[in-house]
Amino acid sequence: MRAVAVFPDERQIRLVDHPEPHIVSSSQLKVRVLEVGLCGTDREIASFRYGTPPEDSPYLVIGHESLAEVVETGSSVHRIRPGDLVVPTVRRPCRRPECRACRMGRPDFCQSGEFVQRGIRGAHGYMADLVVDDVRYMNPVSRELRDVAVLAQPLSVAEQALAQLEDVQRRLPWAQLASEAGSGRDGDRRAVVLGSGPVGILGGLALQIRGYRTTVFSAEARGRKSEVAESLGLAYASGKETTFAELARRLGGVDVIYEATGAGALAFEAMRSLGPNGVFIFTGIPGRRTPVHGELADIMPGVIMKNQVVFGTVNPGAEAYRAAVQDLAVFARRWPMALPSLVSGRYPLAEAAGVLSRKGQGIKEVMVLAEPRS
Repeated sequence: MRAVAVFPDERQIRLVDHPEPHIVSSSQLKVRVLEVGLCGTDREIASFRYGTPPEDSPYLVIGHESLAEVVETGSSVHRIRPGDLVVPTVRRPCRRPECRACRMGRPDFCQSGEFVQRGIRGAHGYMADLVVDDVRYMNPVSRELRDVAVLAQPLSVAEQALAQLEDVQRRLPWAQLASEAGSGRDGDRRAVVLGSGPVGILGGLALQIRGYRTTVFSAEARGRKSEVAESLGLAYASGKETTFAELARRLGGVDVIYEATGAGALAFEAMRSLGPNGVFIFTGIPGRRTPVHGELADIMPGVIMKNQVVFGTVNPGAEAYRAAVQDLAVFARRWPMALPSLVSGRYPLAEAAGVLSRKGQGIKEVMVLAEPRS
């Protein structure tokens, strides 16, 4: 069958004839991959910065953001049937018996660091015609979401982050009072998203439906991305027109900063403007794409004196995927015309190497492998 593979030793990426997988366990199912979304991680793997093939393979089948249709199920699979649409998760447990997180089915909190990630590290990904995996890693999606379901994986990053945000903010003495009153939303919480890519915009929508007044702050000038963000009800501020500090003053303070760029300089600049009791969420890795400037010594006193929290999150668990599917349905009802515009281009699988080798265009580019049969 067809698959797009990266050969790290040869420094090549090409379409290969990959062995077709088969169900070998009663809890497995086979899916036909319909679409695979591309992100910065895929492009970095395609440029050979990282990415680790399985131990028995000279190549890694790429792709971790996918939408698929079930074609066959094992004998013990009942909640998902052939013809259903599913979104697979990415991370798989490590083999360490002492890793409590993985043994509890939460590899997103793996303690050993030896987890596997499909399409990234140690296991083939989803840019292949057919995939077999255990049913516990598959999340059903309604056919009404067919055109936007490929966005579930990047949205799940935000869902995981916001679940942790809610846990963190229960530390505030008035959080329980709001809960007892029947509302945890005071209508005046302000959030700023750093970055106008899919993780940023989807994170902004997730914050917005939770009652945050949300602004997307991007280094890019106004253009197509700002139009899409504003069509989804998000405010947009360009670094070409204002600084983050000026934006924070104009907003009257910032309660949550959701970083979705990996840009170290911008992240640490923004952290200086985080308000009292604020939370800063990293979803990118500062310094991996751009240098980190400034001294943490200038920032940390404010973090401490203002009771702020800084945490990172990536590769969500199954609960975050389920929340992403639910929120996509909310987004689709609220913004039926605007939401599909997050997908800026769909391309046939034969063009994958070329699309991966160039800079991303628009918000979310998607490789198309097949159309659903049912």
